[in-house]
Amino acid sequence: MSSEGSVTTEVTTPDEAPRPPALSPSRASDFRRCALLYRFRAVDRLPETPSPGALRGTVVHAVLERLHALEPAARRPDAARALAQDVLDELGPDERAVLGGEPGVDELLARYFALEDPRTVVSEARELRVEAVLEGPGDDDGTPLRGYLDRLDTDPAGLTVVDYKSGRSPSLRAEGPMMFGVRFYALLLARSRGVVPTLRLLHLADTTTLTLRPRADELERFAGVLRAVWAAIRRAAPTGDFRPNPGPGCAFCAFKPLCPAWDGTPPPYPGWPGDAVAPPLPRPRAGDTG
Repeated sequence: MSSEGSVTTEVTTPDEAPRPPALSPSRASDFRRCALLYRFRAVDRLPETPSPGALRGTVVHAVLERLHALEPAARRPDAARALAQDVLDELGPDERAVLGGEPGVDELLARYFALEDPRTVVSEARELRVEAVLEGPGDDDGTPLRGYLDRLDTDPAGLTVVDYKSGRSPSLRAEGPMMFGVRFYALLLARSRGVVPTLRLLHLADTTTLTLRPRADELERFAGVLRAVWAAIRRAAPTGDFRPNPGPGCAFCAFKPLCPAWDGTPPPYPGWPGDAVAPPLPRPRAGDTG
């Protein structure tokens, strides 16, 4: 699922080795915000209790995925409400307790139907995993990218990535983090399909649709940002030198008790996933980014 209001869990069988780490919109944003937060989520994979808003978003995403798997004529509000009850019934007791007695899912679904008529939608896939590698210089293996698209629509004009947002449309101050994820999805499609897609963001809380058409040159500049993020991660990986970046977000961080910036002690560094150590990259010269 998308990074906002949703959680994606990978299941690995005993005979299947975990896939090597890659950048996703969420993990790249984590590292840019706080390297230690990235480590806790991507390397230690410490459990977190979702907020009510995040869990509500997860439920809505699951309902819309199932709704669009139905035949077009069956994608009606009553079907969505029935699917919502199914998804809620599948939650564990602790998750239901997080949502409380009034989950608020039906209200968000009603606003979804105010934004579009799902009976008219032609989608190629839902919850589509897309992977690509940004080429690197010399012997560098490149920057691996991985993301999950809520929905990929097809029409004569091309491909459209549809991203469900359970929250409100962003203010000017919050637009930057949202655009980071949008550019990430566009870059994934551009590298894996060879086409720059249109992006539609459906903000359910305030019934707002944003349509964005990134340019190819814009995505090339963004690719440079992701290469710099991945290079910094790889430099920290051998020793676990993922440092905290204290700021206002610390007040809401689930890992604050483990953070040395707040007199906490992180767990022992488990090593880079799938490797004894990650080969270090050269330190950047003065004036380089990343």
